[in-house]
Parts: sequence; structure tokens; C-alpha cells
Amino acid sequence: MHGRLVAGDPTALAVVHERYARYLLAVAARVTGDADAARDVLQEVLVAFWQHPLRFDPDRGELRTWLAVLAHRRAVDWVRREIARRPTDLVARALAEQSDGPAADRDFLEREDADAVRAAVAALPVKLREVVELAYFRELTYREVAIRLAIPEGTAKSRMRAALSALALTLTRLGAAP
Repeated sequence: MHGRLVAGDPTALAVVHERYARYLLAVAARVTGDADAARDVLQEVLVAFWQHPLRFDPDRGELRTWLAVLAHRRAVDWVRREIARRPTDLVARALAEQSDGPAADRDFLEREDADAVRAAVAALPVKLREVVELAYFRELTYREVAIRLAIPEGTAKSRMRAALSALALTLTRLGAAP
């Protein structure tokens, strides 16, 4: 298998993907806690292996083990980047609890279900929560949110739609008005 990859045989990479993708995805998901990030890590590992197959030495160990180490390292790097790039959960929750933000509807926040809204925003996954916070508490447009997060504008819009859907579902379950 390794020789075929060194020779540039794309079917060999397909075989590697078929054999190890599930395992590598599980390793990455365990570290990142994020399915999208785990898929990105898997892709990075396989692309790196495709581009530099000679970095693997079959005399030193199994391919599965070597790929798992790569996936683990890349996943840890992803987590470190996310921690450095995003506010901590404590800061995010504090932002969600601000009731005097310029875009906040003061009348709505004074209602009794304001706590439910704050809790629902705080419970969103980080990627969705940050889009909501930037758009509503900082009054940024989709384009500005995308630039701030270094993501495509379409991704910012998709995350906002997903966040608003999740909030509506959560608030409906809690009996609060979405």
C-alpha cells in the first residue's frame, strides 16, 4: 500500500480512506468534540499523507497508528486554535446575559422569559453562539460576522439560520415565546 502511495496511485489513497477513515474520524471527534472539525482533521491528515507519503516509515510501525497520531495532533492543534480564537464560555455567557446591549430589545428582555432566552443562547454550540452574539449584541451584518470569524459569508448565514432554529426549538420546549 505504502509503495503505491509513494508512486502516486490515487486508488491507494481511496483504500487508505476506506480502511481508516472511521477510526481517524473517531480519534479527531473525541479530541475536538465537533463533528465538522473532526471531518476537517480527517481531510487534513489524508491530504498530508497523500502529499508526503515518505514521512511514514513502515519499518517503525503500523500505518493506522501513525495516521491516528497525526489525527490526534491535528485535532489538538484545532482545539488550541479555537481556544485562542474564541472567548471562553464564561465570557460568552456574560455577553449573552447583557441586557443593555444596543441591539437588545429592552422590552423583550424585561419579560419573564428573558432568562430562558439567555440560557438558550448560552447553551448553543460555540460556532452558533458566536454568530448570534456578533449579529445581535454587536449589531454586525452577515458580512462583518464572516470577516470577524474568517469564514465565508454563506457559512455565517447558515450558522445564523441554524442558531435561530435551535433557539426557537429550545424556547418552544421551555414554553417561552421564540
